[in-house]
Amino acid sequence: MQIFEDTPLRIGAYEFRSRLIVGTGKYPSMEAMQAAHLASGAEMVTVAIRRVNLGEKGGSLLDYIDRSKMTILPNTAGCFNAREAVATAQLARELLETDLIKLEVIGDTQTLHPDTRETLIAAEELVADGFTVLPYIGDDPVACAQLEALGCAAVMPLAAPIGSGLGICNPYTIRIIKERAGVPVIVDAGVGTASDAAVAMELGVDALLMNTGIAAAQNPAAMAEAMALATRAGRLAFLSGRMEKRLYANASSPMQGLIGTPTA
Repeated sequence: MQIFEDTPLRIGAYEFRSRLIVGTGKYPSMEAMQAAHLASGAEMVTVAIRRVNLGEKGGSLLDYIDRSKMTILPNTAGCFNAREAVATAQLARELLETDLIKLEVIGDTQTLHPDTRETLIAAEELVADGFTVLPYIGDDPVACAQLEALGCAAVMPLAAPIGSGLGICNPYTIRIIKERAGVPVIVDAGVGTASDAAVAMELGVDALLMNTGIAAAQNPAAMAEAMALATRAGRLAFLSGRMEKRLYANASSPMQGLIGTPTA
């Protein structure tokens, strides 16, 4: 029985009931990807536009996505400067007929951390060009505030390096970002298992984007369902307001008034 009905997730002009966004890479097969997408209940899926091959034998990646149920969020993965990212975003708009773009400008090939300066440059240009921009960025409150000021529809701070599965490495900075943000905060990268998803949502973030944590599981569809449940559980726990932490015990049943209770 569902007791609590959450408000929708609003990103620019778009509205979603699910707060889990999934990816398309690293799956053992397209069929496994489809099954995981279905199990996740996600309504948005991110696609690396530079990896989409419309002439691919056996069908393009896009042929395995049910666009009647899932909104495609193209991304600029593989871009290393603002110029490349803007060009890729414009290609995505032409190919997919969407103004949505997940902006990724990588600054380091080993850690895959974003290049903040180039991300800001690209974000400003894309917003001016009418895109709904969701930028991948470090867990930096200043950079997130700057991206929001430029007009980005959301900010997507990393929880940990892409594909690491380390979980939320800096919960305090994620909380600060959320407390200061006036747009949705979507934790991107680093979520490895369901407990990571629950912890992230309990911090108060608005949504999660994950790919490897699901795709690299031994059973991607089962993990996708687990991530969906954990995302909802963490969200519900945050909205419910957890109990105060205490140093000492506080009995569930008060000791006062019990027969035989020692008195001072």
